[in-house]
Amino acid sequence: MLREQINDALKSAMKAKDEVGLRTMRLILAALKDRDIAARGNGNCNGVSDDDVLGMLQSMVKQRNESIQMYINGGRRDLADQEVAEIEVIKRFLPRQLDDDEVAKAVAAAIKKIGASSIKDMGKVMAVLKATFAGRMDFSRASAIVRQHLVR
Repeated sequence: MLREQINDALKSAMKAKDEVGLRTMRLILAALKDRDIAARGNGNCNGVSDDDVLGMLQSMVKQRNESIQMYINGGRRDLADQEVAEIEVIKRFLPRQLDDDEVAKAVAAAIKKIGASSIKDMGKVMAVLKATFAGRMDFSRASAIVRQHLVR
């Protein structure tokens, strides 16, 4: 379903002569194709799942945010603006992201669900969060919150 949305957005960007949208859609599709090829090598003939695509899109947003900082520090505001425009296109395909309070509540619920009591349980807690909130949560932020709860 998500693949269809991306392909439809590519066609729309072509029709509208939206250069940023077209460039970004092509980047997304190229990354998706790479993931599909890697998945086939692991025996998955159908390609990656929508959850994997959402994770890929989140990674693309994260990479662009890091690039923005480097471009701003390097005095290249024009390149930073391009990255911001690409992020806006990518975010069209991501579900609403959980805010800090929602992430904290989800972490507390996951810890309670599996009965985590030490930092050794962090992987189990993160697995529960990833299974439940794929594409809707910044897992690096969640990881820091889980660590805070389990180190106490």
